[in-house]
Amino acid sequence: MPSAQPPRAVFAMDPVHLPLLFPAPLLARLRRTAEVDPALVVRDFADPAAAPALAAADVLITGWGCPHLDGDALKAVPRLRAVLHAAGSVRPLAGEALWQHGVTVSSAVTANAVPVAEYTLAMILLAGKDVFTHRERYRRTHSGPTPAETAALGNVGRRIGVIGASRVGRRLLELLRPHDVEVLLHDPYVDAAEAAELGARLFSLEDLLRHSDIVSLHAPDIPETHHMLDRARLALVRDGGVLINTSRGALVDHAALTDELVSGRLHAVLDVTDPEPLPAGSPLYRLPNVFLTPHIAGSLGNELERLGRVVVEELERLASGLPPAHEVRHADLARVA
Repeated sequence: MPSAQPPRAVFAMDPVHLPLLFPAPLLARLRRTAEVDPALVVRDFADPAAAPALAAADVLITGWGCPHLDGDALKAVPRLRAVLHAAGSVRPLAGEALWQHGVTVSSAVTANAVPVAEYTLAMILLAGKDVFTHRERYRRTHSGPTPAETAALGNVGRRIGVIGASRVGRRLLELLRPHDVEVLLHDPYVDAAEAAELGARLFSLEDLLRHSDIVSLHAPDIPETHHMLDRARLALVRDGGVLINTSRGALVDHAALTDELVSGRLHAVLDVTDPEPLPAGSPLYRLPNVFLTPHIAGSLGNELERLGRVVVEELERLASGLPPAHEVRHADLARVA
């Protein structure tokens, strides 16, 4: 994209995210590289007020709330050369037409994976100590557990099953390395040698579920993974096992999971559910063996600046004629979250 003129960019996202993604110093750096009007944040590619800027744009800087980039949307941006996504996966954003037009697509998904993996590691370690159950017990009894009640607690030798060597999954595997745990991995695109390099042993999905104490989901949300943890597979998890889901709720058969949790056989840490949010009457809100959070594992607050910084660096690379460091290709979407 190098030329005598700086690239022209347009923001396309929910404007509420813009100040946190691009605080003043970072926005100033971006504007030294590209012509962009921070007062214009597009929510509708058919908006007549945005038409002149879109018609001249070389780059779209997208984020959560960006309209779907399908054929009609792309007609409004005829000069489009690159989409730089200041968020996670581009799967909900990028229509087939975008890939067919040969537009360069880059995403801050790797940066967004960092807090998700950190959240997951924290929950794994807390679950290994059965923190959530003992918090509830302490509230009721106002007394500590006996040695017999804590005999099975601890993280030494815990078997952690990681489903999906996505960006989040790989970052989690890195974070697990210093801990005295055994890591099992299932991913159809990874062989045993690569799994060993990642610090894990490769298992089939069924064997991973049978042999893990804690199972953490990091697979992409695609048709092939819909309800991949169905009733039969959930039944394979050992009694007292823990399921952690920070990926997508649709990876799990929610009715089957609810039955397992209501019975008390399994425990769960759920940052995502299906539907999301759960209905007000869902038993999962009140079960002591369920720890629910409202989809907060990904980048929030001051973590958003990390995503904006990735986009600015990508724009600087493109303006200098260098290839993007975080390019996403259409084929990648089948294997990463």
